[in-house]
Amino acid sequence: MLWLSLTGLLVCVVFTHAQKDPNVRDDRSAIVHLFEWKFSDIADECERFLAPSGYAGVQVSPVHENLVITSPDRPWWERYQLVAYKIFSRSGDENAFRDMVRRCNNVGVRIYVDIVLNHMTGNAADAHGQAGDTADPANLQYPAVPYGPGDFHPQCAIDNYNDASNVRNCELVGLHDLDQSSSYVRGKMIEYLNHLVDCGIAGFRVDAAKHMWPADLEYIYGQVNDLNTEHGFASGTRPFFYQEVIDLGGEAIKGTEYTGFGRVTEFKYGAELGNAFRGNNPIKYLVNFGPGWGFLPDGDAFVFVDNHDNQRGHGAGGDSILTYKTPKLYKMAVAFMLAYPYGYPRVMSSFAFDNSDQGPPQDGNGNIVSPSINSDGTCGNGWVCEHRWRQIFNMVGFRNVVAGTGLNDWWDDGNQQIAFCRGGKGFIAFNDEFNTDLKETLQTCLPAGTYCDIISGSKSNGSCTGKSVTVGSDGTGYIEILTSEDDGVLAIHDDVSKMTHN
Repeated sequence: MLWLSLTGLLVCVVFTHAQKDPNVRDDRSAIVHLFEWKFSDIADECERFLAPSGYAGVQVSPVHENLVITSPDRPWWERYQLVAYKIFSRSGDENAFRDMVRRCNNVGVRIYVDIVLNHMTGNAADAHGQAGDTADPANLQYPAVPYGPGDFHPQCAIDNYNDASNVRNCELVGLHDLDQSSSYVRGKMIEYLNHLVDCGIAGFRVDAAKHMWPADLEYIYGQVNDLNTEHGFASGTRPFFYQEVIDLGGEAIKGTEYTGFGRVTEFKYGAELGNAFRGNNPIKYLVNFGPGWGFLPDGDAFVFVDNHDNQRGHGAGGDSILTYKTPKLYKMAVAFMLAYPYGYPRVMSSFAFDNSDQGPPQDGNGNIVSPSINSDGTCGNGWVCEHRWRQIFNMVGFRNVVAGTGLNDWWDDGNQQIAFCRGGKGFIAFNDEFNTDLKETLQTCLPAGTYCDIISGSKSNGSCTGKSVTVGSDGTGYIEILTSEDDGVLAIHDDVSKMTHN
């Protein structure tokens, strides 16, 4: 009996640990959120840019049928109000979804779906979904699932974040709260997740996980099938689960309640990183960024500089959050995230917005407009496409090169200038001083030679389109980042950025 118990425990530990694995190729190590992109455009982007640039995967916006909201005009948050679990959204139908997943998997880029299990819609007159299904939210009737009044928690408002029951059993901003302890509700959710797994996805971002009981989620995740081997996953591979739990401290619910069966979004990460690069807390203190700051353990953390919520002032982090609207500081923070060995990182890719409700670029009929690709590789048609900024996609390459190494040879000026190595594979420096140039000879930990700075440019036809750094036989090189430069970062690595050997 003891042997059986220990064996069962070992299987459980291995099983849950596997659900923290993003299931990506060994030579890739960062994903991107293509927020509100159409499936056909994502498929094109996987083939033409993401795979060649070394991105590991894509988080897509919710794919289920959602409520159509015309006032305000098709806001982004309508995606988070469910009418049915069928795959039919503004991004496309199930055929387009399956084609996208297949094409992205074929080039080694994995797909993660943003799933909403906590709730359905709020009250709405003439409630109908993207595919034409109707609902009667006021009477808790969703016939396309079907769900009825017995499938929801009693209606009450969340008004006390120091009461876990209130947070998990009441309605988040009026959205009708499903009862995940119900075997019928669980069954419908598991059926939906297994449908997505059958399509070939690699995992899930779980929206509003904080508002659901951990035991319910653990059960649901445990019933989801292993990944589809027809899409290149090894037999027995578990889906990746990363769960939205906003925990800045001081509330009843803790992120650690969810780490036993998946990763958790570490919201303190972006808040503190923004605070540091905005000059409110010297970046010299980032030397032990992670658990040393009270964050989740490395293997449990899912990290990001900003997400679709807090870049609009929702969620967590407030004014400290950096976004594309503060480009120099933002690129520095993203470069740090991709260079520093903590957590699993996600790059944000946005559309431009002027107000927090604004939906993606769309035509007069409410159809999402595809991003255009400019001659310099950036996006147009109202899309920001941070993932196509040279300073960001080259750092994705940096992260892939230095994978498996630790942090070493940290240097700082006692304030807002820092530098560090990643083993003997990469070196990065930051100048976050507002009025002081960085001009230092520093240890780069790299073999002697001349390297192209991948922030100010790239290596092209054997020469650098931006700055270069000459490293001597002792591993040191002269590093210069002027405050007048567009970017406050310099990065080199021992791969394609190297031009010559001395």
